[in-house]
Amino acid sequence: MLNNQRITALIKLLSAPIATGLAVAAVLLLLFPELRGTPTFAISDKSHSAQTTDLSGPVSYSRAVVKAAPSVVNIYTRTVTRQGTYPLLNHPLFRRLYDQQQQRVRGSLGSGVIMDSRGFIVTSYHVVDRVDEILVLLYDGREVPASVVGTDPETDLAVLKITADNLQSIEIGSPNQAEIGDVVLAIGNPFGMGQTVTQGIVSATRRNGLNLSTFENYIQTDADINPGNSGGALVDARGKLLGINAAKINRNDSEGIGFAVPADEVQKVLASIISQGRVIRGWLGFEAHQITPSLARQLNINLSAGLLITGIANGGPAHIAGLLPGDIVTSINGVAVTDPHSSINQIAEIVPGEPIDLQIRRADKPVKITATAGLRPAVD
Repeated sequence: MLNNQRITALIKLLSAPIATGLAVAAVLLLLFPELRGTPTFAISDKSHSAQTTDLSGPVSYSRAVVKAAPSVVNIYTRTVTRQGTYPLLNHPLFRRLYDQQQQRVRGSLGSGVIMDSRGFIVTSYHVVDRVDEILVLLYDGREVPASVVGTDPETDLAVLKITADNLQSIEIGSPNQAEIGDVVLAIGNPFGMGQTVTQGIVSATRRNGLNLSTFENYIQTDADINPGNSGGALVDARGKLLGINAAKINRNDSEGIGFAVPADEVQKVLASIISQGRVIRGWLGFEAHQITPSLARQLNINLSAGLLITGIANGGPAHIAGLLPGDIVTSINGVAVTDPHSSINQIAEIVPGEPIDLQIRRADKPVKITATAGLRPAVD
């Protein structure tokens, strides 16, 4: 009994200071909020860390440049043009006064990308079109002559070959997985200044209908693409090739609108030129206009899509299969026709010699025709 009384007295004795201390602490925390500190919760911190990692990007893209830059080359070309001849130059007197063989040298420049360590380089066709000499300046300062292996004007691409040691081919990225807003870098030789890097984002993918080339499936970017950048590399933030810089909109009021040929299409062109000297594509041989609501009303037909055939190549696959002007192609190999761009690419992917099933409308009646894909004629 005595022990219980002592314990009770002790508790009463200690409770007063403790209560006083807690009251003082509460007042201090109320007056000075900074003393409270920041509570830590393992789950919240982990979630916050994950969000920060997802939203943050590299402060510098130097690693991407270091990885890709050695594979990008400068291209210099030389064209010799002869002055026109004049009838008076046939006279001995005038011939002595004028050199009939007077020549004028015209220089140009561009960029290219080493795609294979054996020395195969891809550049833009317009960079090397109708030139007499091509000189390639490598990243390490070496200058080597180049020869043209083959060209593909319909994608504005060309393949060159150089002979040199220790060439670093570029690593290929995944252009089909590129998303709008992805960071990209354009590496090239603008205005002959030497290798230069510009930075931007992917502005659009699968861009077509620009009339820049026959087969258009461009990656659009706002990274600066200046004269001399043509044929250079468009790489992702890891230094992997997304495309070959092709062109920009040449208007005084345009800014930040450039285009690149996707790397997967570049690889197809490269492989075909190396193995066969040219790009092999399927062909039917007809000209057509897209069916629009306005055209459908004019023709009084109940169609929302299709290709109205307006011309047929004599002796071509379409002619042999029995297609006629006025026919409307509504599907190709079971795929509904939506626009000329998609259809021409679909036909081009078919190996020459393979059958093509066409669903057409003729005199407002459905007709099925099977044609055989021909070899698309080369474009000079």
